[in-house]
Amino acid sequence: MESDIKNGNENQQIVFLKKKNYKQLIFYQKTVCLYDITYYFTEHFLRKGDRTIDQMVQAARSGKQNIIEGTEAAMTSLETELKLNNVARASLGELLADYEDYARVRGLALWGDEHPRSARLRNFCYSHNQPEDYSNLLPQLSDEEIVNVAVTLIHQVDSAMGKYIKVLQDNFAKNGGLREKMSKIRKETRTGGE
Repeated sequence: MESDIKNGNENQQIVFLKKKNYKQLIFYQKTVCLYDITYYFTEHFLRKGDRTIDQMVQAARSGKQNIIEGTEAAMTSLETELKLNNVARASLGELLADYEDYARVRGLALWGDEHPRSARLRNFCYSHNQPEDYSNLLPQLSDEEIVNVAVTLIHQVDSAMGKYIKVLQDNFAKNGGLREKMSKIRKETRTGGE
């Protein structure tokens, strides 16, 4: 994310931030899985016409899409990237509440650390980040099992995004955003780089 100046043929092109590839972010990959799981879950376990279907699918989509938009915006604004990543986390928090509500009102268990399948599920979700890792499993799982897969993934995404956002915040505090970098370059240009 370091700024540098490249000399063009006739003018200078200033590159402030390097382009990021959101598809390489593990937490983004997990949100794609979450979207697919949520789509499957709402189609198979909620009644047609239930408004929760749209809300859950949109929350899963918003989590995924805001990571994309934030990463793309990072080219010009760390502030926007931070904001959109926090929006993504908030959307996934909403999705988490929907899954927890579903389990609570139906008397399904949310697998805590003491549950015999919990550690295995966490390990599976930790090491599986592609939609196809889950798509073949979903038809074999009960609603309780899918809820726990989704909840586990949401917690893993939230943890990873928290660390990522902390790095962005530290970088912003240390280096500033686009405006600060532009001001620094203008100042250096005016003073001859002194």
